[in-house]
Amino acid sequence: MASIFGHGLVAYTTAKVIDSKSNTLLIFLAIASAIVPDIDVLAFKFGIDYLHPLGHRGFTHSIVFALIWSASLAFFFGKTRKLIFALVLFLSAVSHGIFDAMTSGGEGVGFFIPFENSRYFFPFRAIKVSPIGIEKFFSEWGIRVILSELQYIALPCGIVLLVLFLFKRK
Repeated sequence: MASIFGHGLVAYTTAKVIDSKSNTLLIFLAIASAIVPDIDVLAFKFGIDYLHPLGHRGFTHSIVFALIWSASLAFFFGKTRKLIFALVLFLSAVSHGIFDAMTSGGEGVGFFIPFENSRYFFPFRAIKVSPIGIEKFFSEWGIRVILSELQYIALPCGIVLLVLFLFKRK
């Protein structure tokens, strides 16, 4: 997986690009939506195998999950702009699997679960896979993850946000 920092930054950028007047609630829900797919690491605690549809990078990383999640949050929190809410939250949630499919480790992402259980990676896999667990993150491995995310996630997001800021100023 990319780290929670990388996933969160992509969600923040997505919210700002789609809705430059994003309120705090939408930004918070977008960031949460980009991080929540990793709730599936709890499957390990219950003895669920990695490659099981409910295992890590399984259903909660799928397009169906992103649709259900974003529609539910938009319904409850979207007030008057439910479609914008749903779009930002969907893209934030689905971005999690997309970035995980660009990492250097794991067993792939189950984008099409529950319809099909295959796991996928993208040809570009330069983002270092983040360790599972806080204690392992504060190590040389964690530093390599942060450096790869700075290059492949933070820098592009920063450029997009800077361009957005410059266009808004004019």
